[in-house]
Amino acid sequence: MCSSVKKDRIQNISLVILCRSFQTIAQGGIALFLPLIREAFGLSFTQAGALSAATILTYALMQIPAGFLSDRFGPRRLFFIGVLGTTILSLTFGLVSEYWQALGNQILSGFFRAVFFVSGLTLLAAWFPPNRLATAMALSLAAAYAGEMFMDIVGPLLVAQFNWRFPFIAFSSAGILVSFTFLRYSKDPPEASGHQRIGVREMSQFFRHKIVWLCALMQFIRLGVMQGIAFWLPSFLIEEKGLSLYLTGFVIAFRAMAIAPSSVLGAYTSDKIKNPTLVIGFSLIVLSVTTAWLVLADSTAILVSVIVVNAVFVQFYFGPLFSIPLEALGMRTAGISSGFSNFFANLGSLSFVYILGILKDTSGSFDTGFFALAASCFIGLPFTVLLSRMRKKIIAREVLASESTNL
Repeated sequence: MCSSVKKDRIQNISLVILCRSFQTIAQGGIALFLPLIREAFGLSFTQAGALSAATILTYALMQIPAGFLSDRFGPRRLFFIGVLGTTILSLTFGLVSEYWQALGNQILSGFFRAVFFVSGLTLLAAWFPPNRLATAMALSLAAAYAGEMFMDIVGPLLVAQFNWRFPFIAFSSAGILVSFTFLRYSKDPPEASGHQRIGVREMSQFFRHKIVWLCALMQFIRLGVMQGIAFWLPSFLIEEKGLSLYLTGFVIAFRAMAIAPSSVLGAYTSDKIKNPTLVIGFSLIVLSVTTAWLVLADSTAILVSVIVVNAVFVQFYFGPLFSIPLEALGMRTAGISSGFSNFFANLGSLSFVYILGILKDTSGSFDTGFFALAASCFIGLPFTVLLSRMRKKIIAREVLASESTNL
């Protein structure tokens, strides 16, 4: 690789990661400051769950269109639009005065989050070599958790000095500047040319592949469990475990600190051993045990330890799961593949977050909800075995075709 291409690769990957780190401001901030937001607007737990579900709904519905647009017109411009729109709406969330305004803000935010997420994954995948696809996918997640970790540590300090609105305004202002920095200094990937653009007919053929549907089902479980824990964990720690907002912020930050490198480690492990389904299955087993243990932990030390172990594996299989469809179908449909997977992931997220809020209102406890999340991880294991068998058949066919061509 020539030095100029290597320099462009490093610069563009760094810009995407920097932008991505600002995109969890509203998502992480709302979860962390939810007790204060509920008090300010007089919300029930079900209404608070709807605040997250509204974002997830538009976010999910936009995944496939955003993926098609990314493949059709190129990811760079779409990524800028998504980043700018998300940070502006994050800023205005700190200015809303009524619940309906906050709800509308989050509905619009879901639209722009979908645009930057899919195009961001496509950009990173395009700047990485084919044998490092899982690592490319995981870097996007690591950047998101780095931003969330910063919010979890600094946010409570700013809330103590000002109010819950100030972190949204301050961090989002910086994010807007970063988005224009991306626009000025980023470039299209070297492979971005007309041959990558797909049409509606070709996109429809994508849905005939069974492996993408099975990956979509696994994505439903993955993000449902992850977001169910992420959104309700601060409220669980404050209201049922008696932790202060300040201590909760540090616990959540420590959790994000564990997730960020673990997602990259899981992707690296998957690329190294060339067995993504093994990484997926092992992660689900650990998550099933530790999610149930969150309810059963009877001391703060044990609780925090369980949270950390759970955090290590909650997104450990993010990269492997996103890379399997790309491995099977190639980079030509990278955008639609990522969008389709994330559409089902967010259906799971929407369902689990909202249901946990309802269960809390009806039972007065998060216990049932967290046990349901643990059961979901266990249910995902037989589907992982099926995915492994399907992937092996695809690889075997590719090897046979390659040998036939060489002959």
